[in-house]
Amino acid sequence: MTVQHDSSVYEDIQSSAQFQELRRRYRSWAFPMTVAFLAWYLLYVVLSGFARGFMGTKLFGEINVALVFGVLQFVSTFLIAWAYSRHAAKKLDPLADELRGQVEEKSR
Repeated sequence: MTVQHDSSVYEDIQSSAQFQELRRRYRSWAFPMTVAFLAWYLLYVVLSGFARGFMGTKLFGEINVALVFGVLQFVSTFLIAWAYSRHAAKKLDPLADELRGQVEEKSR
């Protein structure tokens, strides 16, 4: 059975304080984290291009600063994904579930 949704239901939800709070919570986490990650990535790129001596500094054996920074790019990506998952589960999902329930209730 397919439920037809009236667009006014979505407009009501979108204008609600709960939806605005959900957007605020998402943006207050996603935007700063995106900026931080891009700054970290661009630091790696800039250092690789303009600070070759520093990036080529050997730390131990054949492992240099550039290789460590490169591996840390992967590590930071996974850490951000993990942190977002925890943030969403605690702060976003409960509110989104509540809003979904309201949409389903209003659609009946």
